[in-house]
Amino acid sequence: MINPEQMPLFKKGQEIFELVKNIAGLISEEDQVLDSLKSMLLQDAMLLTIKVSGAEAGDLYDIRMENAVIIRKAAREILTHCTSLEMFGFSEVQYLFLIREAIEEYRQLFVEWVKGFDPWNYVTDPWGLFNPPGIDAEGPAPDEEF
Repeated sequence: MINPEQMPLFKKGQEIFELVKNIAGLISEEDQVLDSLKSMLLQDAMLLTIKVSGAEAGDLYDIRMENAVIIRKAAREILTHCTSLEMFGFSEVQYLFLIREAIEEYRQLFVEWVKGFDPWNYVTDPWGLFNPPGIDAEGPAPDEEF
């Protein structure tokens, strides 16, 4: 298993967190709405690395897919937070394009990462969300005979 910290996706996630942290530092704590957005931005940016590590440690298809969904949601939320910052009067909006560009670069790395998931290294997901194609929630575990 590869060390997640050596992965381009993880490294890009770290870059995004540092970028978000620096830009978030420009947000005044005086404005409750902007300060709330700052908190959400930082939280979502942290997930970009934390969940990659969780997916790599879990190794199983369903765990990896679950973490991938959380990562995708966090990345999309970061973009939404950028739009919200613009709407609620953040004065340094000229820096938000840096976050948007970094998220697009991250997305491209993410797509390649997900392609590498082994769908046949799984346990049956009883919720039915993250089973390989053709395996239902009530189906046999991978080591059982069909």
